[in-house]
Amino acid sequence: MLTIGQVAAHAGVTLRAVRYYHQFGLLAEPEREASGYRRYDAQAVVDLVRIKTLADAGVPLARIDELLRAEPERFAAAVADIDRALAGKIRELENYRRRIAELAAGDRLFLPAEVVAILDRLRATGYSERMVRIERDSWIILTTLSPQSVPEWVAVKNAALDDPMFQRLYRSCDEALGWTADDPRLAQLAADIVAWSALRVEHGPAQPGTIGLMFSHATAASPAWQRLAVLLSA
Repeated sequence: MLTIGQVAAHAGVTLRAVRYYHQFGLLAEPEREASGYRRYDAQAVVDLVRIKTLADAGVPLARIDELLRAEPERFAAAVADIDRALAGKIRELENYRRRIAELAAGDRLFLPAEVVAILDRLRATGYSERMVRIERDSWIILTTLSPQSVPEWVAVKNAALDDPMFQRLYRSCDEALGWTADDPRLAQLAADIVAWSALRVEHGPAQPGTIGLMFSHATAASPAWQRLAVLLSA
């Protein structure tokens, strides 16, 4: 007869594993002898080895008891079923790995290449990263809610970035992120934006609510921008 430590050593598992298999109902737990110790026989070693082999092969513990009791034909069918489940899990994990790898692409994970090119253009031109993030988030909203509008909006934005007057206004808006809401320069900036807007090419409409959501997200970035929005609406 064997102690729990001996049976664990013979099967190549830990004492904790033996106790866990008892608790899970996979391995019969012998009654205590008068001495207070539990004694195991050779069958316990065999059972424990079979349990360990199945567990090491990736068989879920919930199905090990089924396989231990299965006839050969049922055993083969159950193993095939487990293999299919593991293959699906592998595909899922590979997809997670692909998505994790894409995170290294930064904005490219969320936005089409032509929009990322606009963000790269802003960075290369010297706009603040805060301004670029606001721009990025607005594009995320647009591409999510109105994807059909993206090509036209990209064309209009690139044309605007070619316009020296727009560049000056956009840079002023970037600077205004750090202004206070009562900065006197906001009134002139609003007037300049209105003057430029009267001459600019309009882009097509987006889905209802999209532009409002983009506008509210942008203005929330700065008290000065909130004040600027009030001046523009007036």
